Amino acid sequence: MHIAEGFLPPVHAVAWGVASAPFVVHGVRALGREVREHPESTLLLGASGAFTFVLSALKLPSVTGSCSHPTGTGLGAILFRPPIMAVLGTITLLFQALLLAHGGLTTLGANVFSMAIVGPWAGYGMYRLLRRYAVPLMVAVFFGAFVADLSTYCVTSVQLALAFPDPSSGFLGALGKFGSIFAVTQIPLAVSEGLLTVLVMRLLVQSSKGELTRLGVLVAGRPAPTGTEAVAR
Repeated sequence: MHIAEGFLPPVHAVAWGVASAPFVVHGVRALGREVREHPESTLLLGASGAFTFVLSALKLPSVTGSCSHPTGTGLGAILFRPPIMAVLGTITLLFQALLLAHGGLTTLGANVFSMAIVGPWAGYGMYRLLRRYAVPLMVAVFFGAFVADLSTYCVTSVQLALAFPDPSSGFLGALGKFGSIFAVTQIPLAVSEGLLTVLVMRLLVQSSKGELTRLGVLVAGRPAPTGTEAVAR
């Protein structure tokens, strides 16, 4: 869902940058506090950022001026909460714009808002809702990653529809066109990302139980789910 360099009108590009800035600033503070108080979390933070970078760099051509791809933001949002994921996502998008010509600097604010802000918050909200009702951990992780991916594509569709309304049907018509075209590739990608995130979380449960307990993903005193049990619980 990276919108290409120079594709958005200048007013829209600036507006999305302004809308994203407070979330990123708040995230920088949250990230600094996390690293300062828990320096042992830096390895897991780096892994979360790398997961996002690699997955979101796998792009498929989609609507003119954009592309479809996994986002990888659900994992970091579940582990470290959405504010920190806003920073990791912004760093990812900046490096991709500079090194891979994926997205762009003028559209960075719009891409940050969809992938690094709305996606993590929506995915984390779904994850927390399911966990509140005692849904098994891995099921909640799957739907958290799934929703983080799909909500990103929904916001990108809104951004493109606002910038390029249909001449006859306006914003709603453009939204329907952008959204329906994205859905062809994005829904299967969201399912794949959810499954991959579950696999990564299962590995983390086995290798980083103490850190996941501190982060609140696992509950102290409760046996960690492993193997097929991780999905069934």
